[in-house]
Amino acid sequence: MEIRMEDDNITELHDASEKGCMVTLHRLIQKDPHILDKISLTPFNETPLHISALLGHVDFTRALLALKPQLAMDLDFHKRCPLHLASANGHVEIVHALLRANEDACLVCDQDGRTPLHYAAMRGKVEVVKALIFAKRDLTRVVFDGGETVLHLCVEYNQLETLKLLVETVKDDGEFLNSKDHDGGNTILHIAVMLKQIEIVKFLLSVSKVKEGTNALNGMGFTALDVLEHSPKDFKRFTLQNILMDAGVERSNNQNNLPTPSATTIGHHESGKPTQLSKQRSKQKGNWIEEMRGALMVVATVITTITYQPALSPPGGVWQSDIKDYNQANACSGKNKCDAGTLVFAYGKYEYRFLVYLVCNSIAFTASLSVIFLLISGFSLKNKFFMVILTLAMCTTLTFLGITYVLAFALLIPENLRSQIGLKMLIPIGVLICLILVVLLIHLIRFLYWLVCKICKLIFRCAKK
Repeated sequence: MEIRMEDDNITELHDASEKGCMVTLHRLIQKDPHILDKISLTPFNETPLHISALLGHVDFTRALLALKPQLAMDLDFHKRCPLHLASANGHVEIVHALLRANEDACLVCDQDGRTPLHYAAMRGKVEVVKALIFAKRDLTRVVFDGGETVLHLCVEYNQLETLKLLVETVKDDGEFLNSKDHDGGNTILHIAVMLKQIEIVKFLLSVSKVKEGTNALNGMGFTALDVLEHSPKDFKRFTLQNILMDAGVERSNNQNNLPTPSATTIGHHESGKPTQLSKQRSKQKGNWIEEMRGALMVVATVITTITYQPALSPPGGVWQSDIKDYNQANACSGKNKCDAGTLVFAYGKYEYRFLVYLVCNSIAFTASLSVIFLLISGFSLKNKFFMVILTLAMCTTLTFLGITYVLAFALLIPENLRSQIGLKMLIPIGVLICLILVVLLIHLIRFLYWLVCKICKLIFRCAKK
């Protein structure tokens, strides 16, 4: 029974740490003065100090440290001390309290080899970084698994202000500023160029010691300029190229003797395992593909709704009642019975135009449904054949949607205005259709080129065998 009460007290203490309730803490301490010493005997993954430090309860944290300062060095399931959690969330006052309890807490490494400084740098918590490096000046030089320094992390997570602060503490140590990670052998300049972070590149080149090592080679034997040369062409690439060349960055002398890096090989270890940087870029690419799939699904669904609407509300409407007196409607006759609910434009002089309108609208509706089906079929958007089919279906949808729009207007415009409005209406739609056809033609040419290359390679391999 006594053990059960102790467990209930510990549970209540953890609940109080989540709320930062000082009243509950004092009551539990009075009830059991040794309750904080019994925390290590419980199955909880973290201590109450971990929880209060994470959630930013300053008074509660200070009270726990006053009662038992040793809690500052206790580790959770991931080998993180409370200072890791407070640093990641930018709780400056709690960081100061934890450092007063034990300055060595800032040297504790979690299961990934990261110190509280690494967490603060990744999240851009500048004030926390200042407190940590003030407590331990050499903390900046701690290297975690993979050979990455805290400067590498600042660049990877695009934290310029934090990077400036940390570089200031080691600005005279050129060897450290130009140190390379173990996976790809990349310096912080290599990584900044890979990620095309223009402001960070400008800052790094303004640091004298970094500029002295601008022509350093990474694990593949490439300088920062070589890495940029093999990146996708865009505005940032040309901007960075001018910045690097103005700073005197050169291409490697042995570039022609090395394999050309691709977007997936840069930043990989010799064993073939991707580094954290390459994983991050792959994840970003995967997110972009999923966003593209979602966007296409929305567009196709909207078009399907638009093309389905004429089935419920067709242009010209429907006959509201059976027409018995044929003199009331010239289109009606013994052959063409105008029954209630049937289409008005289905008879008379508009019959052929309306038939063409229905055919074009049906093609747009079917093509948009095909796009939706292709997107939910599970095929990868990276597959070239699938992308050609998807592009063809989407272009067909947009083309016939434009034609349907023109035909609907042609049915509704009076005869006396058709000659004046007709041509003006056709020009923008014609431009759109031509643009769609040009894009479709380009994709077809690219696909045929890819297909011919594949066939030639297959023939070459068969002949070689």
